[in-house]
Amino acid sequence: MANVADTKLYDILGVPPGASDNELKKAYRKLAKEYHPDKNPNAGDKFKEISFAYEVLSNPEKRELYDRYGEQGLREGSGSSGMDDIFSHIFGGGLFNFMGGQSRSRNGRRRGEDMVHPLKVSLEDLYNGKTTKLQLSKNVLCSACNGQGGKAGSVQKCNACRGRGVRIMIRQLAPGMVQQMQSVCSDCNGEGEVINEKDRCKKCEGKKVIKEVKILEVHVDKGMKHGQRITFSGEADQAPGVEPGDIVLLLQEKENEMFQRDVNDLHMTHKIGLVEALCGFQFTFKHLDGRQIVVKYPPGKVIEPGCVRVVRGEGMPQYRNPFEKGDLYIKFDVQFPENNWISPEKLSELEDLLPARPEFPNVIGDAEEVDLQEFDTTRGSGGGQRREAYNDSSDEESSHHGPGVQCAHQ
Repeated sequence: MANVADTKLYDILGVPPGASDNELKKAYRKLAKEYHPDKNPNAGDKFKEISFAYEVLSNPEKRELYDRYGEQGLREGSGSSGMDDIFSHIFGGGLFNFMGGQSRSRNGRRRGEDMVHPLKVSLEDLYNGKTTKLQLSKNVLCSACNGQGGKAGSVQKCNACRGRGVRIMIRQLAPGMVQQMQSVCSDCNGEGEVINEKDRCKKCEGKKVIKEVKILEVHVDKGMKHGQRITFSGEADQAPGVEPGDIVLLLQEKENEMFQRDVNDLHMTHKIGLVEALCGFQFTFKHLDGRQIVVKYPPGKVIEPGCVRVVRGEGMPQYRNPFEKGDLYIKFDVQFPENNWISPEKLSELEDLLPARPEFPNVIGDAEEVDLQEFDTTRGSGGGQRREAYNDSSDEESSHHGPGVQCAHQ
């Protein structure tokens, strides 16, 4: 499983890290169709991200590298620099950085990691749009020492790692074959610098950053989808000499009791009685924006059990084009009356009104009349129960009486 900080490619496709190949393929096709340059000319970078993410995750070897080692695994496992631009666009750095260090932004500065947070939204929020405030805690440069960690001149280069922040270890595997490994320097915690305790800033205790509560105003636009990202550029943790990453909110749609969403269409199920199915009906329901919708169906047009009818233009609004909406599909569940709900006399009158039943076929030769009984699906078939009872009794006899069973079957 990928580390929490290394799920960016999964987030791009809007799938969890454990997604199957079919789920990846379905998500890719759906997003590629939406962001293809032919359909959405302004989404060229987004389409490249989607294609790159699918290229990595659909390849078993690349996906294993990414799941185990994250971004660093892709850097070290790729032998082509042709993907450098898109890799830099997604992760903020090229495929190859010296010693595998921090990713770098386009201006050459190191770039901090993005902060990804889930944001649960209801189907009503995605239909109507919503503005909400989100409170987050993040690191900001200490104002008392201007991110220096102490007095001027008190910051010294770490002697253990020579200011690199990492230690290099070389292990010999066999004659002429060595393995180079690196780990974060424990003396400076990867900073490459150390500060004497007496010279440390009192406010940040030499950490150069302090915690600050950040309140973001989040705009959920109409028609947004589950798995879609809302990005606040440069709002992630701050650190000295590092360009802050982004805060990324990943939309997670909560289930709705009445509606199920399929891209821009909505689906619902409505129960009606037999008289409504045969003689027409009218019913109302409350839509996601609070409107009372009246649905009419004329007499004489029959609704079959399980059939689906459509209401055009009452689905979800399209993202960035909210005046265009999908459709609403209603599946009808026809409820039949209870047994013996009408007297035999009335039943005969009803039969005269309904279409004629087929004539009883002529029976040639001997025939046996059987009863049609109700079947309880929770208990299984009667034949299976009888066979099970027979097997149980046989086992009991064989275990207690031994050869007596053979005599009984002879």
